[in-house]
Amino acid sequence: MDAAALRAMQAPHKESYKQNPGAALITLKAQGEIDDAKIACKVETGRALAVAGLHPATGGSGAELCSGDMLLEALVACAGVTLKAVATALEIPLKHGLVKAEGDLDFRGTLGVAKDAPVGFRAIRLAFELDSDAPKDKLDTLLKLTERYCVVFQTLSTKPQLSVEMRA
Repeated sequence: MDAAALRAMQAPHKESYKQNPGAALITLKAQGEIDDAKIACKVETGRALAVAGLHPATGGSGAELCSGDMLLEALVACAGVTLKAVATALEIPLKHGLVKAEGDLDFRGTLGVAKDAPVGFRAIRLAFELDSDAPKDKLDTLLKLTERYCVVFQTLSTKPQLSVEMRA
């Protein structure tokens, strides 16, 4: 896809959202079913069924997906798609690219072993390895705009309003 095709594909949406900002407000949803036989949750991904379970560092077998890994995978996916879209829009040629995310966890927090240990990632690092002939200033712009428009990155960096409820 080239920049013109991307613009043409997105133009009707942009115009619609300018005319009717409420049309741009979409609620994304995810759903999973608690497994009744083991410590796992079956998540409908839209393409397949993913089964999430305990990480081996918390007693899991490693047979199921770790939700922490899934979070990093979502970040990589979103950042990669965003980077490619921005590169296409700015006509920055990419010969090849890798997107990597890694995060540091202290499982003492998750297991309730140490009250001073946080539950969740202490740090997350996102990195891009690109093969491109574009000048440094264009690549700097590409990185800046990718960071700015990546939904998952921005959600992690600017904590959204959260709520939890239980229905029994």
